[in-house]
Amino acid sequence: MLIILALAMGALVGSFINVAVDRLPKELSIVRPRSYCGSCNRSLANFYMVPVFSYIWFRGRCRYCKAAIPLRVFLTEIATGVLFAILYLIYGFGPGFFVASVMASLMLIVALIDLEHGLILNRVIYPAILVLLLLAPFWPELGISREFLGTAGLLGSLFNSLVAGFGAFLIFLIIFLVHSQGMGGGDLKLAGVIGLLVGYPGVLVALSIAVVSAGILSIFLLAFRKKGRNDAIPFGPFLAAGAIITFVAGNEMIARFSGISADLMGS
Repeated sequence: MLIILALAMGALVGSFINVAVDRLPKELSIVRPRSYCGSCNRSLANFYMVPVFSYIWFRGRCRYCKAAIPLRVFLTEIATGVLFAILYLIYGFGPGFFVASVMASLMLIVALIDLEHGLILNRVIYPAILVLLLLAPFWPELGISREFLGTAGLLGSLFNSLVAGFGAFLIFLIIFLVHSQGMGGGDLKLAGVIGLLVGYPGVLVALSIAVVSAGILSIFLLAFRKKGRNDAIPFGPFLAAGAIITFVAGNEMIARFSGISADLMGS
């Protein structure tokens, strides 16, 4: 029953994420007015906003004007529900689950906005930095990245996050200065946020996943002529995916890499 509750919570949060993705780039409030159809501007009754099921019931169209609802709405609600269920299995229902869910939702908002609009918004990044600075000392106590940080105290945990955040920002700043066309200023800030979020060595896992996955997709798109050499590919979604995967499986990935390294050195 608890995993079903986590799925339902995730789907509800996914519905809110869709609202944020639609409104934040337009500098609109994510609270008021209530949800409405983007084509006919009619407010939607609660019955028409049940996550996942409403989209299926009305076949992906507005109940009133029959305009098509973006498939992204449906996929985001499902993906967020599944993600919350996974986080529940890892952290249980406690402070760790709450923090991980909030930060994963933030990463999804950043990824979707960058994917659709090519923007990483300061109005999302700056509040995230403030919240992370306040929470960073308590990561071990919350169950976040406990294996990464060991028995680090409050100051040790904060120092770990600050070093990881500044280091990630500095690395991306150097890349930006050397090759500014391949990266935007928002990517620099997002890398710093991810460093604050997952600490060291988690930040190495997150950034490696982002760089490798972005490289593989770029090669695929170029090979099949879906993109040209001068076409921009948003990097924010890859960074966000790296952060989420690190939350879910970072400990295991680091443990396996450490084991492989120890075997190689031993041989």
